[in-house]
Amino acid sequence: MNRIITIGREFGSGGREFGRRLSEELGFAYYDQEIISEIARRTSLSEQYVRAIEEHLPMFSFPIHIGRSFYSSVNPTFDQTMIVYQEQARIIAEMAEKSDCVIVGRCADFVLKAYQPFRIFVYADMESKIRRCREKGPEEEKLGDKELKQQILAVDKKRARYYEYYTGHFWGDKLNFDLCINTTRMVVKEIVPAIAKLF
Repeated sequence: MNRIITIGREFGSGGREFGRRLSEELGFAYYDQEIISEIARRTSLSEQYVRAIEEHLPMFSFPIHIGRSFYSSVNPTFDQTMIVYQEQARIIAEMAEKSDCVIVGRCADFVLKAYQPFRIFVYADMESKIRRCREKGPEEEKLGDKELKQQILAVDKKRARYYEYYTGHFWGDKLNFDLCINTTRMVVKEIVPAIAKLF
């Protein structure tokens, strides 16, 4: 069986950089945005659309009561959201079958539970996440601390709701991971070699 590492991460914690650097250190395949491109190719949806709905909960249609019968209203948004998630799960499983790999986000730890992946969660305190977002963000953006904090909290809230909806587990719960890494006082590229030794 291939060695599989999944990375869950808080926004601004450096989790994506950690996953990429770890894959390079180990010589493993790395999957993140590539999953979006493959979903778009297989479903004929645009990458922009896939990205927009990827980490959002499906919108349910409520039954319409007419007399003594119930009829579900048609909800194409719900259908497309479920199609994207199901295709994403298939793609992640295929990637895990191909070779040793690092997969970032997208409930990969849950989707691949039968493959027994090594599950890592990366987090940091708010001050550190704000600083990292400012360093990585476009020069022209220049958001204040308050705006960046709101953005970080909003993204993490969406990730938590998405993860909890599809897995039934709490996002970021240490019991769902094999290793939790606090990057608050760390430089990501400096900790990667030490973590790579585990593999």
